[in-house]
This record gives sequence, C-alpha cells and structure tokens, in this order.
Amino acid sequence: MKNGAENSSSVKQVLAARRSCRNYKTTPIDPKILENLIDQARRTPTAGNSQGVEFLVLNGEKEVAAYWDTTLDKDRRDNFPWPGLLLAPALVIPYGIPERYLSRYQEIDKKKSGLGDSIDAWPIPYWIVDAASASTALQLLVVESGMACCFFGQFENEEKVSQRFSVPRGARAIGTIAIGWAAEDDRSSISATRTRRPLGDVLHISEW
Repeated sequence: MKNGAENSSSVKQVLAARRSCRNYKTTPIDPKILENLIDQARRTPTAGNSQGVEFLVLNGEKEVAAYWDTTLDKDRRDNFPWPGLLLAPALVIPYGIPERYLSRYQEIDKKKSGLGDSIDAWPIPYWIVDAASASTALQLLVVESGMACCFFGQFENEEKVSQRFSVPRGARAIGTIAIGWAAEDDRSSISATRTRRPLGDVLHISEW
C-alpha cells in the first residue's frame, strides 16, 4: 500500500493488512517521513484534550544500537529468536505524561472531578490509555505508508531506557514500536497462527 490521495487505503484495509514484522531491511528512513507519521498519530483523542502523549524517536544505526545495548545483553542476544527485529532502522517509543493530565484537570472546567489532585485519584491512568491509542494509530499509519512495524513491551527495561535517553521522571513508556521495510524472509510468530475469536464471543448487546 502506498501513501497519497490516489492510493489511500481505508481503515478497514489497513487493519486487515497489519501484522507484526520481526525481520527488517536496513534501509534508512527519512526523518521527515517519521515526523509526518507521528504528526498524524498525535491527533488521537486524549482525556480532557490534555495532549499528554509524547514520542521518543530513535532513527539511525547508532541510536537504535544504543537501545538494544540497553535492553538486550550479550547472553540474551545470542539466543534471541528474532535477530531481524534488531535490524529495524527506527524505533519509536510513545510516552504518557501524567503531569500533563494533572495540570489539565486542575483547570477550572475540570477541577471538580478531583482528578487533578494526584495520580492516585485516577481509577484508570488515561495517560496510558491515550498513549496506547496513539501507538495504534501510528502502527496503522506506518502500514498505510507501505512500511511494516512491530509493537513490543519494555517491561523490566523501562527505567533503564528512560535513563539512557534522558526521559523526564514520571513519563511512562507503553512499549516500543520498530518501524521499517519488511525483509523478504520475514516469518510470523506462533501467536499469528491463533485463529480470530468469533464475533459472537466478543460482542455483547444489551447485557453481557
């Protein structure tokens, strides 16, 4: 699928085409392409229009290598089942910024909610919800552009990544998105062989 008005794809088509790519060509990505994709992805809704989602872009061999050196030590790398994932020319990390939400909900039109009092006042951390929403949008935009991507978690590496790349304290990474062009020999994971649950199993009308 190619970008552009004449070749634009519907959301339905892009959703059908999306899959996790774990083997990439090393072809560099023009920074302007990533900037444009993120500019579109950041337009997803945020609670109270807090706009508390930000993106760390690691584009280029040196930057990407620094990420993997931080998260994947030599012993694990020697046995890593997806070495082609490490070839992705760019990594994007969406962050939710709690302070943006606290500040927004201290404003007069939101103050009565009490959500501006503290992070603990939020029964659901919408900085995570909103960052996940923007992450999904970015992945679909990447697929629409003709490239491939893979979202994966940082888990125990979140703090190490934040320290390595000078991420402000309190910012929460929901994961990392590898972006690039799929290699011809890319293979699917075992997870991809799982059949889609029937609509009737997940759709509940009027009551559960």
